[in-house]
Amino acid sequence: MEPIRSFDQLTSHLKSLNNRKRIAVVCANDPNTEYAIARSLEEGIAEFLMIGDAAVLEKYPALKKYPQYVQTIHVEDPDEAAREAVRIVREGGADILMKGIINTDNLLRAILDKERGLLPRGKVLTHLAVMQIPTYDKLLFFSDAAVIPRPTLQQRIEMIWYAIGTCRSFGILQPRISLIHCTEKVSAKFPHSLDYVNIVELAEAGEFGDVIIDGPLDVKTSCEKTSGDIKGIASPINGEADVLIFPNIESGNAFYKAVSLFSHADMAGLLQGPVCPVVLPSRSDSGLSKYYSIAMACLTASDRCDNPVL
Repeated sequence: MEPIRSFDQLTSHLKSLNNRKRIAVVCANDPNTEYAIARSLEEGIAEFLMIGDAAVLEKYPALKKYPQYVQTIHVEDPDEAAREAVRIVREGGADILMKGIINTDNLLRAILDKERGLLPRGKVLTHLAVMQIPTYDKLLFFSDAAVIPRPTLQQRIEMIWYAIGTCRSFGILQPRISLIHCTEKVSAKFPHSLDYVNIVELAEAGEFGDVIIDGPLDVKTSCEKTSGDIKGIASPINGEADVLIFPNIESGNAFYKAVSLFSHADMAGLLQGPVCPVVLPSRSDSGLSKYYSIAMACLTASDRCDNPVL
């Protein structure tokens, strides 16, 4: 498999597989979610269980074009809809969970329920996003911009493992992972930079397999070779990062919002850690961003419908 370097290539690859993934959507009561679902149906990459107020859902004309691939489950209360969607996933009835117009906290409460949720004991819940930037020649993954405020060393290691797995799904066999800081210097003033040293040592010892990890590095040095050359920095990342691991949620989220606003980057993102991909867009995300997130989920989802895992 050739590496997927753009969202158009991602869609083309999924269409070539001819294997619709089943997605349980909670409260898809907004035009942008409707667009994402309608496009997924048209591209032939997914089928849907629409869980929410049927009186609202059945007004969407685009969904009526594909009755064989859309099922509506009437549940008026959003919290109950979230619990029902999680139950369906747990029992193998869907490959992917998706958030519509429901508060993130409400959906997470169902996902994180210790008895009936989707996060296996001991797993770390985090967020992995991917963007297509007009001035970068491939997709760029980054974590965590949405869930973990200040990752511990172990949480960073789990974030890296999730990123490696997703990169491999995209055909990136030797991902280049950059540990982001405001400088290339290690300092006790920034404890995460000390964690970076430990992570690089683990990578050099083969802990993560065939992967290149380096840091601390700044974003520009990670993604532009000339910047590293000017600074006299020799890094195996070589200005060609596939993944950026941010030190905290503030820096990751600021990067996310700034690049999407000023560089007009296309975005997708998923929760990592649950037993299935979870599409958790912001309620303000565009329909295109939500569609790309669905496509990302379809690529990374395993076939689960006949094999409940919990």
